[in-house]
Amino acid sequence: MQFTLTDDQAALTGAIDRIAEGFDGIPTEFDGFHLPGDALERELEAGGYFDIASVPEMGPVCAALAVERLARLPCTAEIALSMLVRPHVGAELPRPFALVENGRPGRFVAQATTLLVADGDKIGIAHPGDGDVAPVESLYAYPMGQLQGTSGVQALSAGEAATARTWLRIACAAEMAGLMQAALDATVEHTSVRKQFGRPLGTFQALRHRMAECAVLIAGVRRLALKAAWSGDAGDAALAAFHAQDSAGKITYDLHQMFGAMGMTLEMSLHLWTYRIKALASELGGLGAQAATVAQDCFTADEPY
Repeated sequence: MQFTLTDDQAALTGAIDRIAEGFDGIPTEFDGFHLPGDALERELEAGGYFDIASVPEMGPVCAALAVERLARLPCTAEIALSMLVRPHVGAELPRPFALVENGRPGRFVAQATTLLVADGDKIGIAHPGDGDVAPVESLYAYPMGQLQGTSGVQALSAGEAATARTWLRIACAAEMAGLMQAALDATVEHTSVRKQFGRPLGTFQALRHRMAECAVLIAGVRRLALKAAWSGDAGDAALAAFHAQDSAGKITYDLHQMFGAMGMTLEMSLHLWTYRIKALASELGGLGAQAATVAQDCFTADEPY
């Protein structure tokens, strides 16, 4: 999908790029699974960037572009749900946001002020109090938390829940697009300097073909995420999330293999993106749930295949 940004949208994405440039680095002493992005979150909050989807001149496409760009950073902050889901479930709700699915641990749950509590097709909103959530140790490169109990969950109507699920899928696809691109960029850099048989790994045709295949998949994820953000259509959103989650396995496998054994060590940065991809690949019911929704919303019984 080719499109031209308006002057306002171009200015916004340029500002996001400038903010991101300040957080592109990884501290030399860092050797953990999760790199916190508290300073990034504070800067975005101070600049009002979490509300850009509600600004007529910007809209959800700009928010999706911002989510995709910021997901490329090695640090993590709760950005996607606040930028893309919050405007559609209650722009006045306090952030950070987090998703709890069927009682499982979730990303940013321990830090969240507003929880989207999903149980099957039902979704409700809760505001955890003291003792309602607890951090969970995890290999995923996100801060994970567990909901232990709340004073009450306010159920959304069926229509509101469907809208929330649509935008959760769009947020998932947009974030995964950025993570995949960052992981590919890191691999391109590594294979450009790492030598084997006296040549950089990136000059070997077999690896170049595999990286090209990954690049095509990633471009498709980004395109579908932006298309879904533009249309707000449930079928588009499910298709974007499906392609993102379906591509996750091949992309993470190929890129880690190109790093060799070093790709599985904390000294290398690749896990900061691929482990986040793995966490997102199982959200919203995983690949099966997206496929079922695509079949339901994108095709009809009398439509030729």
